[in-house]
This record gives sequence, structure tokens and C-alpha cells, in this order.
Amino acid sequence: MIKVLIIDDSAVMRAFLSGVVNGQPDMNVVATAADPVVAIEQIRLMAPDVITLDVEMPRMNGIEFLRKLMVVRPLPVVMISSRTRQGADVTMQALELGAVDFIEKPSDLGQFEASAAEIADKIRSANSAKVGQRRPRAAAPPAAPMRRAPGPPAVDRVIAIGASTGGVEALRVVLAELPPAMPPVLIAQHMPAGYTELFARRLDSICRIDVKEAQDGESAFNGVAYVAPGGRHLSLVRGACGYSLRVTDDPPVNRHRPSVDRLFRSVAQVALSRAIGVMLTGMGADGADAMLDLSVAGAHTIAQDEASCVVFGMPRQAISVGAVREVVPLGQIARRLVELTGA
Repeated sequence: MIKVLIIDDSAVMRAFLSGVVNGQPDMNVVATAADPVVAIEQIRLMAPDVITLDVEMPRMNGIEFLRKLMVVRPLPVVMISSRTRQGADVTMQALELGAVDFIEKPSDLGQFEASAAEIADKIRSANSAKVGQRRPRAAAPPAAPMRRAPGPPAVDRVIAIGASTGGVEALRVVLAELPPAMPPVLIAQHMPAGYTELFARRLDSICRIDVKEAQDGESAFNGVAYVAPGGRHLSLVRGACGYSLRVTDDPPVNRHRPSVDRLFRSVAQVALSRAIGVMLTGMGADGADAMLDLSVAGAHTIAQDEASCVVFGMPRQAISVGAVREVVPLGQIARRLVELTGA
């Protein structure tokens, strides 16, 4: 049984989350706490496997508690995020500090009832995550990264990256090491609407390549990474002057939108052997079959190795179906992409 500690100053939220957790056959709530100060003692007494953590609480906010927890006693943490711009910013901070995933706080509990299965899946994913290990960090960027002015739309190489649980940090490590001469990079990171624009801006501030949220119909340029908008699919299409992007509200694929499968399959069809596919850390199997399409089309395919993954699920599945040409530690993926593209 997965032992869960719920930390939230709202009695209603504590009760709701407790009902979701205790309704699962493989997990149970071992304690609840109205603030982190109380939670510290509960962690010592109950030794939980996973913590759900609200942000705004009395006596100590969630970010301060998370920062201290990851130094003293790292545990898998799933954040409870408010659906506001400030909430998204705090959530990004929490993921960078080591939180495994987040759950959006609904405007009414009826919305939460509909997402009970997703909440349980996120807790299961967190339970299997590796936390507290020393993972490679992105090198500190120059104060003012040098970037090239955009040229014509790309017509040759293209890189597609898929990620889920643990992907926020993994993408930061990879993208921050890429030089401005890279081919366009298309990214499907499992994330809901309202978070990816901020995520892209935070990456853009530390990278030598440009990083932006993808827009439907725009051309794909060298030296730019395009993040699929939260809650929408990203695909590559061939335009009159080169590659361009398609962003749609089509139904979820493999329960995800954006879906790695949708992105990889489109790249396999359009770029063929000129593509490179990269599967980073994540729970589940999204993108594995489409990565096999990439491999069959002649693309070079890379999976992050198990030791550096927060959750090895997506890379493991891609490897198991024979879709992966090489398995590479996270800290070496950027170097391999530079070598493969000659950037």
C-alpha cells in the first residue's frame, strides 16, 4: 500500500483527497495536516511514501516547506496548484525544487470528482519516482545569451522531444546546453493549459536557443524550441517554404493532450530520416509506438537512461517495443544532439 500524507489548510480539500486516496485498492491516507509544521511530526511518525502539498498555508508556505524537505528528507511530492497565473508560477518553482508532479485545484469539487482517477495515477507515478538523487543541472547561462536572428523556415533536420513526470527539470538540462545553430526542437510535455507559456518563458531565460509556446500555423525556424501548448496537440507539417506547426484541440491520445504520440507520428511522416526523436522521463507509454514509426522511417531515436530518469516508464516502453537506437544519460543528451546535427 502507498502511504499518503495530505497537507492542506482546507478541511474540505483534505476530506476530498482522503476520499480519493482511500477509495483506491493500492493506497491509503496515513495522516493529514493543516500546515507544514504539523506535517513535520507526521512525516517522522508515519513515514509516508507520497505527500500531496498545498502552497498557501499558515505558518509556512508550501514552497518553503518543499525546499527544506528536499534537503533534509527527500520524499515524492505532488503539489496542489491553483488555476491562476501566480499559481502556475509557484508550481514551476516547486517542480524545479524537486516536486514530482502537480494537481490543479478546481474551482468546484465537482470538477475534482471527475479527475479522481488522474489524481490516483499521479500519486502512483510519484510513488515510483526517484527523488533526492543528484541529477545533472543545466550549466549557468551567460548573462545575455547570444542568439542568431531567425533565418528562413527550416527544411532539413528537426528534433522532437517527449516528456512527462520529471520532464520540467529534464528539459531544462537538455535545452540549456544547446547552441543557437540547432535545428527546430518540438516538445510535447504533458501539462495542462495555463502552464506552458510560463514554462517556455522560464526556459527561454536560461537558453541560448529561443524557447516559446508553439502557435498554430507558424513556421519552424532553426535555433528555436517550440513547446506544445498545455491541453493542445502539437504536430509538424510541411509548408510551402519549409516546416510549419499545427496546434489542435483534437481528442486526447493515450489519455494525453498534448500527446507525445501525436507529435512523434507527425514528425515521422514529414521529416522521415531527417528527424531525431528523444524520449525523456515520464510515466506510462505515450509516444512509444510513434517512436517506433520514427525509427522505421530512418530517424535517430534516443531514450533517457533509467538511472537519470525520475520515472523510467515512457523510455522503458519505447525501448521494449524496439523503437530506441541508443540509451543516453540525461547529462549527455544535449551533446549527442549537437553531434548528430553538426550544430
